[in-house]
Amino acid sequence: MLKYQRQAHIDSYYVASTPDIPAWPALDGSTDADVCVVGGGLAGLSAALNLAERGFSVVLLEGSRISHGASGRNGGQVINGYACDMDTISKAVGDEHARVMWDMSLEAVEILDERVRRHQIDCDWVRGHALAAVKPRKFDELVAWKDEAERRFGYRHYTLLDQTALRAELDSPRYCGGLLDTLGGHIHPLKYALGLARAAQAAGVRIFENTPVTRVDQGTPPRVVTDTGTVSCKQVVLAANVNMGDLVPGLGDKIMPVGTYVITTEPLGEARAKALIKSNFAVCDTQFVLDYYRLTADHRLLFGGKVSYSGLPPPNLKDAMRADMLRVFPQLADVKIDHAWGGFVDITMSRAPHWGRLSPDVYFCQGFSGHGVAVTGLAGKVIAEAIARQNERLDLFGKIPHLPFPGGKLLRMPSLVLGMAWFRLRDYF
Repeated sequence: MLKYQRQAHIDSYYVASTPDIPAWPALDGSTDADVCVVGGGLAGLSAALNLAERGFSVVLLEGSRISHGASGRNGGQVINGYACDMDTISKAVGDEHARVMWDMSLEAVEILDERVRRHQIDCDWVRGHALAAVKPRKFDELVAWKDEAERRFGYRHYTLLDQTALRAELDSPRYCGGLLDTLGGHIHPLKYALGLARAAQAAGVRIFENTPVTRVDQGTPPRVVTDTGTVSCKQVVLAANVNMGDLVPGLGDKIMPVGTYVITTEPLGEARAKALIKSNFAVCDTQFVLDYYRLTADHRLLFGGKVSYSGLPPPNLKDAMRADMLRVFPQLADVKIDHAWGGFVDITMSRAPHWGRLSPDVYFCQGFSGHGVAVTGLAGKVIAEAIARQNERLDLFGKIPHLPFPGGKLLRMPSLVLGMAWFRLRDYF
């Protein structure tokens, strides 16, 4: 197994705008708990908090800093559903259970909202999320999806915006229409994650940073081993996602690390920022290789995209991302870029979430596929339910089949790059 490399928080707008990032100690010696959670991102923190609220004693181990990875540097978009379409879910679990799982994705958004309010997490939580269509065919798909969501799932939080209506809200010439979801929204993800960590600690969770796990013994009971100590426990939750590597067999080959990249402008001032996105909703376009963006609380534009399937960041990242931003907002040609950063998220072959059990006492959640800001909260809740012997909801996710990426370790990334090139061409034409 490759040795895990500890990582600091990367230089990003989120770190620059979070002056009070706490530090937790590393594990030193042996301890025990009812449950050991491996991974200090949104999924692991959610699982730990849910378990502590149910009365379990919990130890959380993070190999680097709490939420140093995708959980603390993503676009901050809070979206309903899953990264895959609902037909993928229906084929796996049937239409009736797909309706249940759709409702669970809406529950995920409300979990986030409830936690922000109950724990008074200052994370710039704002409602409103829009899908924007670059081409008429994509707008027709949004029209069809709005009708399908209402018919199949009873979802009535969508508002269809034609080109004129969307342009009145979103000052970009790029789009021919959009679909506004009033339930979703956007947050400052690092502040939210740190708020969850503080809430978990207040509930009794013992958090250890800079403590990479070197081995998970899946015996009865299981044991989690690090270079500086061990945790003896009754159950383990694996929530390291893209950092899981080869820690346990059967997980790493089901996910692929994919690079995503973000910039923020200099402060635009309130008036200029509101002129871009009048109602301050988050935006995501409908291309396969998509752009996503929103305003920040201090009136910057935060803009993400430029997905990399090769593991290599785009050359001249700041300039490349700025060019994409100007394609959407040409009126920002005079604006400077203050921050540019990126990193990996994990995806599955189908983009469906991969949650379940490796053994009766070892649980896992991974494969959020860039759609995890809200759904990680659901994953933590569902796994906590299962550990408390309420298995039904986790068992639904266990019905979704997940294939390993083809090509093995050497060829799977080149294979994915070729496949993604095809989808880029489809977007272009």
